[in-house]
Amino acid sequence: MPVAGIRPAPRRPDGSAADLVLRNAKVFTGDPARPRARALAVKDGRILALCDDEHELAGLTGPATRVVDALGRRVVPGLNDSHLHVIRGGLNYVLELRWDGVRSLRQALAMLREQAGRTPRGQWIRVVGGWTAEQFAERRMPTVAELNAAAPDTPVFVLHLYQSALMNRAAVRAAGYTRDTPDPLGGQIVRGRDGEPTGVLLAAPGALLLYSTLAKAPALDEAGRRTSTRHFLRELNRFGLTSALDAAGGFQNFPDDYATVVDLARAGELSLRIAYYLFPQTAGQELADLRRWTATVRPGDGDEWLRLAGAGENLTWAAADFENFAQPRPTLPDGYEAEFEQAVRLLTEHGWDFRLHATYDETVRRDLAVFEKLAAEGLFPGGGRWLFDHAETVSDHSLDRIAALGGAVSVQNRMSFQGTVFLDRYGAEATARTPPVRAMLERGLTVAAGTDATRVSSYNPWVALHWLVTGRTVGGTALYPAANLLEREEALGLYTRGGARLTGEEDVKGILREGFYADLAVLSQDYFTVPDAAIPDIESVLTVVGGRIVHAEAEYAGLDEVLPPVAPAWSPVARFGGYAGSGPRQAEAMAEAVAESERHRRWRAARGEGGVPGPAPDPVDPCFAH
Repeated sequence: MPVAGIRPAPRRPDGSAADLVLRNAKVFTGDPARPRARALAVKDGRILALCDDEHELAGLTGPATRVVDALGRRVVPGLNDSHLHVIRGGLNYVLELRWDGVRSLRQALAMLREQAGRTPRGQWIRVVGGWTAEQFAERRMPTVAELNAAAPDTPVFVLHLYQSALMNRAAVRAAGYTRDTPDPLGGQIVRGRDGEPTGVLLAAPGALLLYSTLAKAPALDEAGRRTSTRHFLRELNRFGLTSALDAAGGFQNFPDDYATVVDLARAGELSLRIAYYLFPQTAGQELADLRRWTATVRPGDGDEWLRLAGAGENLTWAAADFENFAQPRPTLPDGYEAEFEQAVRLLTEHGWDFRLHATYDETVRRDLAVFEKLAAEGLFPGGGRWLFDHAETVSDHSLDRIAALGGAVSVQNRMSFQGTVFLDRYGAEATARTPPVRAMLERGLTVAAGTDATRVSSYNPWVALHWLVTGRTVGGTALYPAANLLEREEALGLYTRGGARLTGEEDVKGILREGFYADLAVLSQDYFTVPDAAIPDIESVLTVVGGRIVHAEAEYAGLDEVLPPVAPAWSPVARFGGYAGSGPRQAEAMAEAVAESERHRRWRAARGEGGVPGPAPDPVDPCFAH
């Protein structure tokens, strides 16, 4: 945008002029040595200078320098989600109808009904994570009857956290479930009195049934996966995310499912820095996978945009617990430690970093016993970085043991979405320290924050920051006492410096300092001054990664890089966008979609076409009408 007040210096033959200057800003650097600034300059993807008097930048501003006025807005270091399933999420993003941030079930069902009219035969409508019944004004989940009313002929699959999934009649048929389909281990296909599937699937306690059912839906071809991933990364940039640690996960095979991000990295088309982990997919084959990987690739392979970080979040399937708080805590099999020890020993001997999924303290204690055994032999940690993921019920004693072994913890805001379920099962006393983030920090542990999106929490980092600061769920339920809450600056540090420390990149990112990556976000509202309730509504109006403007809204619209159109044309993202924030973009998209659908119906009726439906019926189950 045209900016007055900075006069370009004469052209510099040495090419020392900045590529980008951001002025008139409230810069929070995250750097204790220089916590604030008014302006900054970027050169070759890194911070060239920070200053309090923006006229100091005049000597760095040449004719080719892009000068952007922040208009007094808050600027923060780029956010880094320390546990995000970004690769898997990108491969499917354009196929998903997102209920993240939608405030009422009535609106969610209206979106579903409208999308059913656009989805071609053979395709499914997928609502995959990022929402909970608590966020809706109605404070309840949809019913199967409502899914059938909204989409009588198009298969609909609605995933609810790690707990359950709902399918309409068309989806049950498309998945091939009948009265004769056996329940898989750890899952339940709920049946009616007649023995036929009702459309309800339960994780009991594992979610494999839910994910394997979702895997039956059609997938994108490689060109579609590429476009989908680029749009998902732009959606993450929308919230100020500039980096993420990909925690792999089920149904994410290496190297096949990594090919898309590798291709984008080679083409220079990633807009988010990704450090990824490798996760053995098949029980009984884990050690063979780990041996093959340690013999062919190494942590650090790649560059500043895409690099291998290590192994996990599972090393062996038997050692993984489940995070379905609607079910009792699972008891892991006796003797899993023998194979688990082999995996850890192998990684330690090869200098690999790793991360471990562990929801409950019972799992953490058993894993720590293996680490301590190896430490007694002088083999652990062996110079590598390691961490626990989640650790919701970790005890103080386990935290002391983690600290003694040089470990770290990555926490996610799963309690934003599952906190009420946990509270109902375990009570207020246990909930008050689930997870005990303050106790982790008091022990000097490296703690990083993330979301675990996209199949449980939303990928919106400001929802997670709201949880860290207020201790409340997305529905407003208070979970924690003041002693387990963080100040806003502390919480932001977990989302910036914390993630950088997990991957050993704290010397190049996580703060805004000369020589560090030029990764930053200009915020729509000032995170440090808005009311607590407004934190989840924050977005970035300008996101910069490596000096590139990768997202631009409001006054900066058009400054970012052009993306190919969302494809396929019937994609829910093409109609509704992603997270339904409080900004006008999603509200306008929803209103336009509904209006266009009704205009099209009236146009067809005016032409005298036969079989034109009348006005769409209300999809809300009449049982809940009063």
